[in-house]
Amino acid sequence: MRSKLLATAFVLGGFIFNVSAWDYEGHRAVNELALASLPTNFPAFVLTPETHDRIAFLAGEADRWRNVTDLKTGRDVALGHASGPDHYIDLEELKSYGLKPEELPLLRYDFVAQIAKARAAHPEHFAPIDPSKDTDHTRELSGFLPYAITENFEKLQSDFAALAAFEKAGGTPEEIANAKQDIIYVMGVMGHFVGDSSQPLHTTMHHHGWVTNELGNPNHYTTSFRFHSWIDGGFFGKTGGIDVKKLSAKIHLAEKISGAEDEKIIFHRAIDFIVDANKLVEPLYILDRDGKLSNKPGRGDEGRAFLEAQLVKSGQLLGDIWFTAWATAPEDTFLEKQLQTRAEAAAETNKPAAPSEIKVNTGDAK
Repeated sequence: MRSKLLATAFVLGGFIFNVSAWDYEGHRAVNELALASLPTNFPAFVLTPETHDRIAFLAGEADRWRNVTDLKTGRDVALGHASGPDHYIDLEELKSYGLKPEELPLLRYDFVAQIAKARAAHPEHFAPIDPSKDTDHTRELSGFLPYAITENFEKLQSDFAALAAFEKAGGTPEEIANAKQDIIYVMGVMGHFVGDSSQPLHTTMHHHGWVTNELGNPNHYTTSFRFHSWIDGGFFGKTGGIDVKKLSAKIHLAEKISGAEDEKIIFHRAIDFIVDANKLVEPLYILDRDGKLSNKPGRGDEGRAFLEAQLVKSGQLLGDIWFTAWATAPEDTFLEKQLQTRAEAAAETNKPAAPSEIKVNTGDAK
């Protein structure tokens, strides 16, 4: 019976990469809400209207990576393999690996190793995978969403550290400008994954309709594959869109995440956030079953409030992560030393020659 449940889950899993968590409008809203949380003492170059629009636009970058397809398979195989699992984690599957969410290892490939060991030790716990549905070779994985968030946090720390080094130790105007662009890019792209983490269907095996088990579907939840896309943006698209200005009123100033100097803190903060979203999987299905995610007039108010609340949660967390990365960025002593060495070499080359080094023409003048 367990094999039957897992088989259904893996069949559905074969399609997850064709659908994002939140459509572009939702992901853009998350980044805009995070920007609304930044205090005035945050680096000024981030707070300009031009940068605001760039960061908001980059919210959709991770989904745009999926738009280039292989002509033979119809899939972006390399990018799908490398980045597809970053968009989700199916928490229910952790039991099959002998893990609980709070026991996940800090490092991505340690998790991969644990998956491989569990599959080798207990193949009977896992349904066979159809190769035709696994062209990007990710069906044996359960997703890496908390890793994507943590790794991007550390990239952002590194970029803030590099900018500080360039500004402190003699970086050129071009280097400083490029370092700022690196920060903007990572801020925007990482927002996509924090946005994914608040969409309950990206935390569960029930991502494209309810996966039935040996008991059937006693609560009569939808099994429609289209349910995922309805939550991602179909509902908002049919009910007037997302009012970011209204939602911004629910955002408070970004705060430093306590203890974030320890890299494990951000990882576990991401896991806790994902676990909280996973607790909302059944309430989301109940809203749908009871007609509260309908686009009919007066029928979808409760569903809208539910989905808007998830966008606000992601926006707030993203703002806190951005602020924390800036506030806790370490000193890049290696880059500073390289810049100082470069400056010393330049000074040595350009310094006036000493009297003993000046060549004098001693030939007879004619």
